[in-house]
Amino acid sequence: MKNVDNYRRGYFMPPVKSLKWAEKEYITVPPTWCSVDLRDGNQALVVPMSLEEKLEYYHMLLKIGFKEIEVGFPAASETEYAFLRTLIEQNLIPEDVTIQVLTQSRDHIIEKTFKALVGVKKAVVHLYNSTSVAQREQVFKMSREEIVEIAVSGARLLKKYAAETEGNFQFEYSPESFTGTEMEFALEICNQVLDVFEPTPENKVIINLPATVSLSMPHVYASQIEYMSEHLKYRDNVILSLHPHNDRGTAVADAELGLLAGGQRIEGTLFGNGERTGNVDIVTLALNLFSHGVDPGLNFASMLEITAKYEALTRMKVHDRQPYGGKLVFAAFSGSHQDAITKGIKWREEHECHYWNVPYLLIDPQDIGREYEGDVIRINSQSGKGGIAYMLEQHYALDLPAKMREDFGYKVKNVSDNLHKELMPEEIKDIFFKEYVNIESPIKFLNFRFLNHDDFQTTVTLEFKGEIQELSGEGDGRLDAISNALQARLGLSYSNLIYKEHALELGSKSQAVSYVGVTGPDGVIHWGCGIHTDIFTSSVKALISAINTMIKDSAAV
Repeated sequence: MKNVDNYRRGYFMPPVKSLKWAEKEYITVPPTWCSVDLRDGNQALVVPMSLEEKLEYYHMLLKIGFKEIEVGFPAASETEYAFLRTLIEQNLIPEDVTIQVLTQSRDHIIEKTFKALVGVKKAVVHLYNSTSVAQREQVFKMSREEIVEIAVSGARLLKKYAAETEGNFQFEYSPESFTGTEMEFALEICNQVLDVFEPTPENKVIINLPATVSLSMPHVYASQIEYMSEHLKYRDNVILSLHPHNDRGTAVADAELGLLAGGQRIEGTLFGNGERTGNVDIVTLALNLFSHGVDPGLNFASMLEITAKYEALTRMKVHDRQPYGGKLVFAAFSGSHQDAITKGIKWREEHECHYWNVPYLLIDPQDIGREYEGDVIRINSQSGKGGIAYMLEQHYALDLPAKMREDFGYKVKNVSDNLHKELMPEEIKDIFFKEYVNIESPIKFLNFRFLNHDDFQTTVTLEFKGEIQELSGEGDGRLDAISNALQARLGLSYSNLIYKEHALELGSKSQAVSYVGVTGPDGVIHWGCGIHTDIFTSSVKALISAINTMIKDSAAV
């Protein structure tokens, strides 16, 4: 690429070393979560949500468990104003939920904002102005002193209108474009605003430090946050809030390291919706905490429902690989991955495991409403015997012998490869039945009889090459006797009979399933499966199916 010389690092390091956060291993308590979906997220949509859609989205946020929700910029449009009034007038704000509104530092906008808040029990009023070098020089063409005056005058207006308006108001201030601001200046402007607000233990002030544009690696943002946290005035009465954007693809990392550095609150959106590359994804942040055994205080147990509603209301799509929410985030197509997952799940079933530790799965998919069969084990040409066998067992209670799984695995992968598609459980079952179950050509089993129950002398009736034949034989067991009759009378040669059986529940009839493997003259094990209401009949059908498979495979060579 050309023009690399046109770029340089655009952030500012703290004037003092700020690396205490690096000594911490993990986040121990969840932050306060503030959803900005209805403001920051909504303004980024190609088609912003209607009033009705915003109300539906709002109720989804409440159901998830958000206690702080930024509901809009009421002075910006009639829809935003009407939405806020609807929430207040229809008493749609629960007692334990605080709504938040955004305003610029302009008298008429602040006045209209407080008019929109008339009747609210409590609200956060969020004041912001841009402070970065780029904004000061190119957009506002103002000095530092003039930018400070915008913030301070806006803070005074907030206090004035709050005193004149019934309700409980908390103040928030954001030096927008914080990451492109000199740290000493960011600290100065925040402290001057705090001097106006005069926070107390009973009425703390929120200082929100947004990565409006992500300019640095996450550790730099963490050091910036730590510097601010350690040098803000009234620190015990300040709630330090983070608002990362995802321009560099590091919003989640910025937020996590920022929390280690002193952040106490996160403003973000579901699935990272927002301007340009989006805001920080609260779903990912919350479930990352969950994966470390920290209760995030948000409920994503119905992830599929949340994803579907999000897509319907925003007209955005959750990417298939989006952490936790995407369709494929738990999916394993690779054979080795499937094998490890199925063994891990089986291990948990056989042992008393308190802590989750299954290979390749960060969390238990069932904890967020996902399923092992459809969400984790997926079958295509890359899949292995373990995953394919797992699908059969989970969906159809067919528990194949270990060596049969390998044979069937190759057949399934060949079908997927030829069709160039993923195979669904029903298709996998169809392949199994076609290849192994009750195969009747060229030998069709009709009946058998023994002289008495304890006798291992038998007569088998079958159809072979269009003729009905009765074959006699004896052996060390009933199935051995039938096998000997088939080999002696039909000129067949095989050895090392492998046998497995178990009960099978298919529909309303209780049936039995048997699996038989025989080693042919070529040294290859050929498999068959028999399903019948009588367990021994199922084993005979499995044996004859295996022999038919051997004959077919030999003819194909």
